[in-house]
Amino acid sequence: MALPVAPRGGAIAACLLCVTIGVANPHSSSAQNPIPPDTTQVARPDTVHSSTADSARVRRLGTVTVTAAPAERAAPFRSTRIDATTIKETPAQDGYDLLRQTAGLEVHEQGQGPGFASNASVRGFSSDHSTDLALWIDGVPVNEPVNGHAEGYNDFDVLFPGGVSEFDVIRGPTSALYGNFALAGVVNIRTLERMRGTALTASGGSFGRADLMALSGFDAGENGGGVIGARYVHENGFRPHARYDLGQGHARLVRDIAPGITLDGGLELYGSRWTSAGFLSEDEFARHEYNIVSNPSDGGYKRRAQERMSLRVVHGAALWRTTLYATQSRWQLFLTIPPAGGRFEGTGSQTEEEDSRHGYGLTSAVTQVFSRGELTAGGEGRWDQSGYENYFTTARARDSAALLVDARQLSGAIFVQSHFDLTSRLRADMGARYDELGTRSTPADPNQNAATVTASHGVLSPKLGSLLKIAPWLGAYINVSRGFRSTDGVISDPTLAPVTAWSYETGLKLDGERISASADVFRMDVSNEQTFNPLNGNVSNGGSSRRRGLELELRAPIAAGGEVTADWTFLDAKYRSLTVEDDAGPLTLDGVRVYNTATYVGAAAYTLASIDAKWRFRIGGNWVGKYAPFDEPGVLLGGYGLMHLSGTAILGAVELDFGVRNLLDRAYPELVAGHIVSPGQPRALFFTIRTGR
Repeated sequence: MALPVAPRGGAIAACLLCVTIGVANPHSSSAQNPIPPDTTQVARPDTVHSSTADSARVRRLGTVTVTAAPAERAAPFRSTRIDATTIKETPAQDGYDLLRQTAGLEVHEQGQGPGFASNASVRGFSSDHSTDLALWIDGVPVNEPVNGHAEGYNDFDVLFPGGVSEFDVIRGPTSALYGNFALAGVVNIRTLERMRGTALTASGGSFGRADLMALSGFDAGENGGGVIGARYVHENGFRPHARYDLGQGHARLVRDIAPGITLDGGLELYGSRWTSAGFLSEDEFARHEYNIVSNPSDGGYKRRAQERMSLRVVHGAALWRTTLYATQSRWQLFLTIPPAGGRFEGTGSQTEEEDSRHGYGLTSAVTQVFSRGELTAGGEGRWDQSGYENYFTTARARDSAALLVDARQLSGAIFVQSHFDLTSRLRADMGARYDELGTRSTPADPNQNAATVTASHGVLSPKLGSLLKIAPWLGAYINVSRGFRSTDGVISDPTLAPVTAWSYETGLKLDGERISASADVFRMDVSNEQTFNPLNGNVSNGGSSRRRGLELELRAPIAAGGEVTADWTFLDAKYRSLTVEDDAGPLTLDGVRVYNTATYVGAAAYTLASIDAKWRFRIGGNWVGKYAPFDEPGVLLGGYGLMHLSGTAILGAVELDFGVRNLLDRAYPELVAGHIVSPGQPRALFFTIRTGR
């Protein structure tokens, strides 16, 4: 999949998270205004300090999470910006694969279908379904609290590809603007605010893939602007009984109702239905027996909607923005969990899980710009209600109930974030947030006599960092921060304490006229460590662990029209103290490598473009080092690398794109747990025809 992206200025529109590259190039007012969508300019006081690039009298606010503003390059922490062109040119199969190929994240696809969230791992945090990684879209959190399958369930398939303009991947819990589930980091998505014209995209490719998308919008200046889109995807999958259908809708409207006052509304709709081939044994995977179906009745569906309304007010050197949002979701899945079924597993039984939820939230913050920096203070609140059902089934017929529970969670937080130029060379960042989470769990099974359980937890998360400019093009930084996430299982046991981590990081950032690079070392000490097996559902709590490593990033020109990019992480992740329940009894994991982590992960690419921008070519790859599978203490599986190829050609009013993922057809495992394997996708070809430029 080459992921198309939203149009910006006169650039070709591209659409994020679609398996091929699609959208056209409607004209946008941002061609005259280089400020990214959903950011705001604020006049600074007359006494302007000129030690940084922000010395203009008008500066872009970059620290208010409710504005979904980009992470600043000058901030003393590690972040990666993925722009529209990169998104468009990457032949990724979905949003998780895009992160793997562009940001160098470790990704383990679950192999169940869209709606069954996969696992994106940052710095060795690999809790199932990306629950250690916070995902925000235009200031709305996507992670699902009080989820019986995985607390903080994080499904990137809610993203509408054509509406995305760019996003940041922030490593570590370094920002006070993000709370629950931002333990390992944050993916902060910004969508296109307005465009002109209509873009139509038709994509196809291997395994019966078809992808149709339409994106239209208008730009009336102060009178408003907007974007609306619809998308349908079908794919048969590279294994039998692995087809899926996905539909999406997206809308965003903005309107200046008075000088300095803007209303901004957004809507995301998503629905999918899939069937699943299930997992393979290690021997079957080694023989490439991909045609095996573990259980022909495995599959499911998911539906999700989220609505948002934001108010932005600019007054002098201050910005106030408030965002109110609502979410609704329902999903059902039938999943054969080893060792209970399938050709190599035995009985053919499975589990059925259903989750029905809705929630509301509010974020509000005020940013004041000063001559030497800025200060943001605000708060957020969130209420979520979930009904979760888990049954033992055979061929989708219920045998007995495993867990029926209703849960509600009310959370609130206050936060402050600031940065100031102490001198012309030294910047200091200071922040903190306090989160309070209250959860109530009520058994829904009339045969259970269990009582309602309520509990609350408070977490203080201080943040401190600084950046020293050694030279105009070179800076050294350091930061210390604390983060947290709610623990799996709080839906039925609210007394479980959150997982917390202290993070320490130091590094160098180089920003020349044509080259940028960074190198950093980090360490994260985790308390109340938790490990979750995605195949059998076993959870173990109460331990501690340590992650430490080295990260490298590079973007540099290579000859005329060429550019090389690279993003790598080298990781040492070990349990310091953790005992899990094994079939043979308690098992101590002290000193063992953290499950589901690799010794290194990385991505690199070379892009070449013609001077007249009529064609572009990209060759890239991603690599995974030795990997520690679930439930196999001390075992390290061999690493692998994948090569990807893509290109673009403009022929009059039509743009043609092609992509080849896994060009060398390398067999590789996406996920290994207890000798069970989810195989990776073989070589896949994709193409796109785009009109409306």
